[in-house]
Amino acid sequence: MIERVSTRVDRAVTSLAPGYFAITMASGIISVGSHLEGYEAISLCLMWFAIASFVVVLALTATRFVRHRPEFLADFTDARRGFGYFTFIAAANVLAVRVGMHGERTLMIVLFTIAAITGLGLSYALPWSAVLGQTMRPVLASANGSWFVWVVASQSVATVAAVIERDAGSGRDALSLVAMLSWSVGLFLYGAAGILVALRMLLYDLRPADLTESYWVAMGACAITVLASTRILIMTDAPVVRAAAGLIAGVAVVFWAFATWLVPVLIAETWWRYWHHRVPWRYDEALWSMVFPLGMYAVAAIDLGRVERLPVIENIGSVESWVALAVFVYVFGAMCVHVTNTVFRGHTVNPGAD
Repeated sequence: MIERVSTRVDRAVTSLAPGYFAITMASGIISVGSHLEGYEAISLCLMWFAIASFVVVLALTATRFVRHRPEFLADFTDARRGFGYFTFIAAANVLAVRVGMHGERTLMIVLFTIAAITGLGLSYALPWSAVLGQTMRPVLASANGSWFVWVVASQSVATVAAVIERDAGSGRDALSLVAMLSWSVGLFLYGAAGILVALRMLLYDLRPADLTESYWVAMGACAITVLASTRILIMTDAPVVRAAAGLIAGVAVVFWAFATWLVPVLIAETWWRYWHHRVPWRYDEALWSMVFPLGMYAVAAIDLGRVERLPVIENIGSVESWVALAVFVYVFGAMCVHVTNTVFRGHTVNPGAD
């Protein structure tokens, strides 16, 4: 029995999705939202869950790299799955923000440094390997919602750089520059990803099964752009911010409005997939890509409402935080059932049975 379980665990590690760090992103951002709303018990529980999930997924990913390197590299060169590796950057930065709120400033800086350096390397290596370096064409047919994770990663660097800058000493100018660069790059990446994903949907057959929960990341990328914008606006002493303050404030409101508009669209897409076309429901790691955008939207709305003194937007964020928490609990429960059935009981995955 022990050998059989270990074999199933190894099989699960072999097929581990690159985007599994979305668990940390989801739990971490909902923890931030709970902290902003004053629900410290919930926030602390989610913070420790985020830390534990980050360590576990990091260990599993490292094991996969060592023991199953061909599968690891195959995902790195796969335009459908490769962008999931950017979830490591976003997860580290979301965790950095939360532990910083808890008073662990040194750990926040360490996580940010690792994320920023890794993100810089991945921003050049991964798109080249997964998209430009592919000999098979057309690569555009592989575009999906996970491509927006690149935007989330870039804006997460901007957000944490802006948070650290407020209390930094001699490095404030460098941090403000990093924040503005990452924020600006994130804007262009959102436009590029949006155009490419839209072209894929218009030019190629789009089956209901293709519209996975990863498309919710398009809304999450909008929301984290709003959060990065509000955090940058607080850096009032930075010359680069003073020069673009009006633009940044305008972008924050526009992206919040677009994120809000996307919510009904994504809900309709989910209904179209599961109810109208009867696509069997089963647990998949892409579900975490739906939880994070909901939590990020809540935090972005709360922060935007407080910074720009817009209580209506803040109240929307407060309500949304509870929706995100409810979806988190549901997806976590589904994951536990899935792992129990497939790893410990050895059941074969049956679509619609999970």
